[in-house]
Amino acid sequence: MSPARAIWLFRKLASVEGWSYILLLFVAMPLKYWGNMPEFVPIVGMAHGWLFIAYIGGLFVAASRAGLSASRVNWAILASLVPFGTFVHDPYLKREEAVRRSMSQH
Repeated sequence: MSPARAIWLFRKLASVEGWSYILLLFVAMPLKYWGNMPEFVPIVGMAHGWLFIAYIGGLFVAASRAGLSASRVNWAILASLVPFGTFVHDPYLKREEAVRRSMSQH
């Protein structure tokens, strides 16, 4: 797998993980506390948990394949903890992907 492809795959995984976090925080949790419908939290929570584990694994795969800096890895970890963080972090990863893609073409 090329370095650019590894970052691209991680970006897609980060997007899915980010949406699962948004769904958990802004749909399932309000339904539990304000709508008296707690049944969605275990389902969405478990999906988000597995996606978070995949996110961390994917981050370390992308970091090792593409040579991401420790700073970029730390920012990606921090971004996963903040609502909408993965979406804010995506342009930086997109730039890293473009750099790796241009490096492979030369």
